[in-house]
Amino acid sequence: MLRPLTARGARLHVETMQTFDSDGVAIAYIDVPAKGGTGDPILLIHGFASNHAVNWVNTLWVKFLSEAGYRVIALDNRGHGQSEKLYAPEAYGADLMAGDALRLLRHLGLERADVMGYSMGARIAAYLALDYPDVVRSLLIGGLGFHLVDGRGLPQNIAEALEAPPGTPAPNPTAASFRMFAEQTKSDLKALAACIRCSRQTLSRAELSAIDTPTLVSVGTLDTVAGSGSELARLMPNARALDLPGRDHSTAVGDKLHRQGVLEFLAQRP
Repeated sequence: MLRPLTARGARLHVETMQTFDSDGVAIAYIDVPAKGGTGDPILLIHGFASNHAVNWVNTLWVKFLSEAGYRVIALDNRGHGQSEKLYAPEAYGADLMAGDALRLLRHLGLERADVMGYSMGARIAAYLALDYPDVVRSLLIGGLGFHLVDGRGLPQNIAEALEAPPGTPAPNPTAASFRMFAEQTKSDLKALAACIRCSRQTLSRAELSAIDTPTLVSVGTLDTVAGSGSELARLMPNARALDLPGRDHSTAVGDKLHRQGVLEFLAQRP
């Protein structure tokens, strides 16, 4: 979860959003050309209750990566932002959302891309790398560590808090913060409730060991939602961890060290 604030110098939308049909679901996205460099494509997948602007534009990732010579593609996940809203929990499986990402790359005529996800977006990116290894040139997992395996992290009653009438006390502070965040981003609360009920599938140790894509796992040292990034990286044959000192789940994504670490990693991957 991120604070829905605009970083200094960032614009809410750097490009006019486009939409494509992903197996019957309308998915909105931006496609920002590189400012010089090789123009290698990188796909950004945002976290739960966020959208491409809050997660990637406001935190300056789109600006940073495009200026570093990357073609930056970022989508609004189904149920989020300007993409189509669905209300059946089974429509939000991580594999289905990974399918949206795959079809977006195909829609753009891209056979391969670096893929970076944050929190729920990192889960989606991991599923994409597992199911379509030839598509993912490198995998950047942010805001998600060992809880990708053990399933812990967010409490189950976030969905109930999202569906409750305005003014209803939330069952715990985490649920309350997600309700407030979703309202600030003007999200569809019922769509998000459906999403949180079905989008938190885990990957087994065996599945993670099968992902040999070059991987960077970046987690804040104060992040109580993600789980250990180092523990997750140790389960993968070609992964390393980046600890972000003094950062929690909300502040790690836009951290300067995070951006520097990602750029160094991208420069070194095959």
